[in-house]
Amino acid sequence: MTKSSWKRRFAWHCTLAVAVIAGAMGGFAYVAARQGEAADIKPPARASEPAPPAPPPVTLPFNAKLTSQDIPVKGGGVRGGGCSGALIAPEWVISAGHCFHDIDDVRVGGRPRYHMTVTIGKNRDGDPGGVTAEVVDVRQSPLNDLAVVRLSAPVTGITPLTLVDAKPAAGQRLEFAGWGSTSATVVAPATHLKRGEFTISKINASTLEAVPVVARTVENSPCHDDSGAPYFVSSDGVTGQLFAIEDYGPECPQPGTEVLARVDVVAGWIHQQLGS
Repeated sequence: MTKSSWKRRFAWHCTLAVAVIAGAMGGFAYVAARQGEAADIKPPARASEPAPPAPPPVTLPFNAKLTSQDIPVKGGGVRGGGCSGALIAPEWVISAGHCFHDIDDVRVGGRPRYHMTVTIGKNRDGDPGGVTAEVVDVRQSPLNDLAVVRLSAPVTGITPLTLVDAKPAAGQRLEFAGWGSTSATVVAPATHLKRGEFTISKINASTLEAVPVVARTVENSPCHDDSGAPYFVSSDGVTGQLFAIEDYGPECPQPGTEVLARVDVVAGWIHQQLGS
């Protein structure tokens, strides 16, 4: 090998070594740079999640659903049952008198013979909020099938219905709201509030008769477990005046007349109970 050839080969090896070292150093520098960059990388800020929508306002919050699971029956055992009603004072609900009875189905007062739970301030069973209490005392009307019942705790945040104390007029249109059955054959309280419209067709000594404004369905007229449902007037869907409560009527949804217990003829007596 000539001296010039040796120099060229030596120079080539040197160049190769420098390239390898540079490549290695460059790779190290690249990795180090990428690591430095990674250390500076921060996850993007998450946008704040929107607040869940507010629940819709409750319509007719004074409405009351009454349910029991331990009503005694002859021969032993118990059964379930229900009624409807309305709040008329912080500690008081109005309903039908026959919703509270002994084992012979005779209306009775005082502490109920079975547990009766009252839920107020809901339109559906699954709605948030509302108030639940127990009936602790029953006062039976001396004139008609109507009762006022005292609750185990006062209800706040809901305006009670006011009682009409003047004789209503025939032709007066009233709203109905109840938690009764939505089946003509299966008797069970509804899971939602039913509503309808009726007109007073006749005025009796302690009762009213009323007919529906439109054709009956199980959703707009009383069925089983609608006993005690209020008939009222409301201009805002929140407050109202109570005229009567449901006593009895035709099998739903058959046509016919509903018989209601008048409130005006016992308004004085009711106020005495509320103050006692």
